Amino acid sequence: MRDTLEALDAGEIGVAEAESRLAGYATTAAGRFDAAREGRRGIPEAILAEGKTPAEVAALTATAVETTGRALVTRTDADDAAAIETAMADLELDTADALDATVDHDERTGTIVVHAGDFEGPDLDATVAVVAAGTADAAVAGEAAVVAREIGATIDRIDDVGVANLDRILDQRDRIREADVVVVAAGREGALPTVVAGLVAAPVIALPVSTGYGVGGEGVAALEGALQSCSVLTTVNVDAGFVAGAQAGLIARAVDAAGRD
Repeated sequence: MRDTLEALDAGEIGVAEAESRLAGYATTAAGRFDAAREGRRGIPEAILAEGKTPAEVAALTATAVETTGRALVTRTDADDAAAIETAMADLELDTADALDATVDHDERTGTIVVHAGDFEGPDLDATVAVVAAGTADAAVAGEAAVVAREIGATIDRIDDVGVANLDRILDQRDRIREADVVVVAAGREGALPTVVAGLVAAPVIALPVSTGYGVGGEGVAALEGALQSCSVLTTVNVDAGFVAGAQAGLIARAVDAAGRD
């Protein structure tokens, strides 16, 4: 505590960072930001843009960058991106340090990643393969990839290898087998995660996607198929790209730690 107070008094950190160190979170008008989550859980706190105004998203993003050096925002739109760009340009730190932030908005995945100029993220010696059955599944798969990458894993994206033509996935099996953990995003009947899990030794995370229509549409058949998989795998909820990416990232952290021992 004393070190934090002395750093605040010396102008080395700002009020938001001091609060986050002492309380584990920083308070804003838009809510509390869990600045200690990565240290406690190994997963960076993410800001879910859905249900928030662009101004609220931007305020939480600014607090995230102030306290942790980065922000990870999911389910965004163009208004959120514009508000964040403005907030980063207008942000005045309590210290003399320059922010010099970069804002990476991926419209397809709906993610925004902000890094302060001096931010150095984790670098794990582990690879996550993110496999998508079809182009329609790529957005949710991409969200998982962004999250796992921010945890520090190397990402290998493998797209458009659905079971309508098994040759497409069989052509990539050696590549997938090199990964330490595999996320497989698939909609419609959702058969691809089961197929992949039968081909590799690494843990497989099934990510059902809300593509498809009629009976079992909107991800229902894909979710139920993954839950009934005869190949061993783990299943997350429909369109839960963040959860799949975070779980894959945690496994990658364990792989990295085991390699260092």
